[in-house]
Amino acid sequence: MVGYDPKPDGRNNTKFQVAVAGSVSGLVTRALISPFDVIKIRFQLQHERLSRSDPNAKYHGILQASRQILQEEGPTAFWKGHVPAQILSIGYGAVQFLSFEMLTELVHRGSVYDAREFSVHFVCGGLAACMATLTVHPVDVLRTRFAAQGEPKVYNTLRHAVGTMYRSEGPQVFYKGLAPTLIAIFPYAGLQFSCYSSLKHLYKWAVPAEGKKNENLQNLLCGSGAGVISKTLTYPLDLFKKRLQVGGFEHARAAFGQVRRYKGLMDCAKQVLQKEGALGFFKGLSPSLLKAALSTGFMFFSYEFFCNVFHCMNRTASQR
Repeated sequence: MVGYDPKPDGRNNTKFQVAVAGSVSGLVTRALISPFDVIKIRFQLQHERLSRSDPNAKYHGILQASRQILQEEGPTAFWKGHVPAQILSIGYGAVQFLSFEMLTELVHRGSVYDAREFSVHFVCGGLAACMATLTVHPVDVLRTRFAAQGEPKVYNTLRHAVGTMYRSEGPQVFYKGLAPTLIAIFPYAGLQFSCYSSLKHLYKWAVPAEGKKNENLQNLLCGSGAGVISKTLTYPLDLFKKRLQVGGFEHARAAFGQVRRYKGLMDCAKQVLQKEGALGFFKGLSPSLLKAALSTGFMFFSYEFFCNVFHCMNRTASQR
């Protein structure tokens, strides 16, 4: 179970083990889904329509974008920004899952609510994600800048990027896009955790008894479903975040087509609607849904797997 389990025989690991399981789940997931993330970011930052009918559009489909990135930048381009992305995922996973476990335990011990209810998982999941976001947001900005740049590169190393950004744009650059990130991450993560729990209950009700033995498959499928639902409902805010994070970085995107400047979240939303239409809010949704299904599925799968490993180790140690 993800979250505090009030049952006497429940799997309650130490806080350190929860943090480690969260970190490892973030590391594994990030390595697997990085190519989808790069394509999604490229789509989100393209102002032209994602269509073959637009002669100025650099990208217009997942396969076409994959081939073009491969031809122009080589296979390593699909892991651009991977070092800051891994730092982001490891830190984010640890803080998010540890916070979620602690918040659900607090609800169980300090209120009349059941710690396993949909509403409790929604609120605790959202708050846990906000805590994790505040902790690692500067790394997210770095990851976006690396994934967004073409050739020749503006930033060669992580250290070079940090120094250049700080000198040219000031310390506030590392918190660009924070407002839409926090606004989006609360419902997104809240839906991830609550939908995951609900889908697991639905899975147990719908699948025959013999099919329930494979708990790993259940965790993977329910996590993937939760990722698709949550990403679809909150996607426009993720697009706004990416657009704002590359503000002041327009020179590195000259080869990708039009560049625009935004004064803030509302101005970004207004310009996207006026110049790209309502469908502009969902640019990059296809690779994003693929990424969400894989990343959320592997996130919960890996977390539950390593928590079970730690639980078995704890039980073995206590029996000695």
